[in-house]
Amino acid sequence: MKTVCEVLGVSRSNLAVKSKRQAEGVDRRKTPALDDMPLVAELQGLVADLPMYGYRRAWALLRRNRDAQGQPRVNAKRAYRVMRTHGLLLERRPRHPESTRRHDGKVAVEQSNARWCSGGFEFRCDDGAPLRVIFALDCCDREAMSWAATTGGYTGDMVRDVMLQAVENRFGGALKADNEIDG
Repeated sequence: MKTVCEVLGVSRSNLAVKSKRQAEGVDRRKTPALDDMPLVAELQGLVADLPMYGYRRAWALLRRNRDAQGQPRVNAKRAYRVMRTHGLLLERRPRHPESTRRHDGKVAVEQSNARWCSGGFEFRCDDGAPLRVIFALDCCDREAMSWAATTGGYTGDMVRDVMLQAVENRFGGALKADNEIDG
């Protein structure tokens, strides 16, 4: 047998097992196929009234019902497989559509007044007092359209005033003309 195994390039233990196997060649290691139809009916009854339940909730309800009736529990993986096979799973949420506007790391724009940004910074003076500055910039030419500085903290009103001042600096005449037309 050793020479035959060496010639064939197989292990002796494998050949010994195969020589002792029955003629029909049934592999008894595999689990027998289970009839899923009673489980399908039970799951359909559970999720019929609760269509937004996923397999985990359905499996939990199934487990509770079977425990109450003294029946054996069903494995979660089996519940998932059966629900997937018979179309009982929830639809997957669609992914968010990819944005057509990709941010490539550049904030600059081609023309003025297309995009603005605002921000603030702080630095210490010689005497240690903080100086806080808030500003509004045009992203095209990086012009500071308005700003405010304070040694105290800045408030929401200060930020709104800076933005209003920027709008008035850029569109002052146009805004007055629009208000006269509307009024």
